[in-house]
Amino acid sequence: MEQKWSLILIRYAALFGIIGTYIGSKMSGEMDYSLRPIHAHILLVGWLSVFAWGIFYKNYKVKYKKLVTLHGWLAILGSLGLTFGMWMYNLNPFQLNDTFVMVLFIVGGSLLLLAFLLFAIITFCTEKAQA
Repeated sequence: MEQKWSLILIRYAALFGIIGTYIGSKMSGEMDYSLRPIHAHILLVGWLSVFAWGIFYKNYKVKYKKLVTLHGWLAILGSLGLTFGMWMYNLNPFQLNDTFVMVLFIVGGSLLLLAFLLFAIITFCTEKAQA
């Protein structure tokens, strides 16, 4: 289970890395830094954190396999929800209801918070994987 989620999370992180660096280069080229918070969160949450979780699952076995699946989904939904919600909250390009956009932002951030909390618990339920 850990090997499966390791690869899923690393691939997902790679996509976030591409998006984050694209936004950074676009901002730099246009000299418009209005997307700085979104760019930073995409790279820190979507690339760095998710990648680190993928590497963790590559190197450790978790005693309770269902926690790995739950954490994987929370990581994916939370990082996507937070960064998409932040983008919508700051720009609202589709002119959606402000309350809906704020709830989207809050739900994404809450799911990500749960992912971090669950990961902290998972670190106490592990053993080193066999080489």
